[in-house]
Amino acid sequence: MVATFSKQGPGVPSGKRPTAKALAVAAAVVVCLLALVLLAKWLRTLPGVLEYLVQYPGHSELPEAAPTGLPGWLGWQHFLNAFFLLLIIRSGWLVRTTVRPKEHWTRNNTGLIRTKGKPAKISLNLWFHLTLDALWVLNGVVFIVLLFATGHWVRIVPTGWDVVPNAFSAALQYASLDWPTENGWVNYNALQLLAYFTTVFIAAPLALLTGLRMSSAWPKNAAKLNRIYPVEMARAVHLPVMLYFVLFVVVHVFLVLATGALRNLNHMYAARDDGGWLGFWLFAASLAVMVAAWFLARPLFLRPVANLMGKVIR
Repeated sequence: MVATFSKQGPGVPSGKRPTAKALAVAAAVVVCLLALVLLAKWLRTLPGVLEYLVQYPGHSELPEAAPTGLPGWLGWQHFLNAFFLLLIIRSGWLVRTTVRPKEHWTRNNTGLIRTKGKPAKISLNLWFHLTLDALWVLNGVVFIVLLFATGHWVRIVPTGWDVVPNAFSAALQYASLDWPTENGWVNYNALQLLAYFTTVFIAAPLALLTGLRMSSAWPKNAAKLNRIYPVEMARAVHLPVMLYFVLFVVVHVFLVLATGALRNLNHMYAARDDGGWLGFWLFAASLAVMVAAWFLARPLFLRPVANLMGKVIR
């Protein structure tokens, strides 16, 4: 049998070095995390740090008029946002990594998107990605309207500068594995607040603006606008924003499950503050829907839907 070798050097079987490199990176990450925990625990033994933690317990006080509890509409908003975001990340990754798409989509009418006088042709993956983007943006607009109409915006928008030292306090408590005492039904800790604010009001708009710049809907002949906002800038920002969403989802799910799963799931899906199982079963049902959508998001099932909006060319 003839051995296959990589381009990394003679005598080194392909796949060996990447595996060793991945293990080395994983080991380095574990060592860094352990060092961070030990450092945080040591810092919490210092008198000045203890005084800081007392002065800034990790959460800011909400305004007196702030609503208590979580509304029912937040449950289905949370599900729809997670549903669309999961498929957006999947389809976006396929768009980025598929070199020669086998199927393309084009509009039936002439529309506004043209390439040399003909309707633009895009890959089926890109069509799916853009369709999901539109639905995600629509869901986001509904969320923002409800958020401000019901006064719940104060839960995820900083209302004072004390959120910064409280966020450092919460981060130190998390790092030391002595996590901050919290009650998400009433008030998020400062680190959560900043994470939610960043996700809703910074990362989401950046994803929209950079995705729009990279799409075929962007006016190609607007020379001045394209100089101000070049497509290279959008590409440089779009991928890191996607990676931010992945990191946010991983950390968010981990903390939900690690800080009182049943109660947190009831907050998020059942709009109730108890340790019952209703929120868990609603979450399980939503997870089953998302898993099914992940596997059904294939050309065999996408093609009939895409044909309703245009024409799929194989």
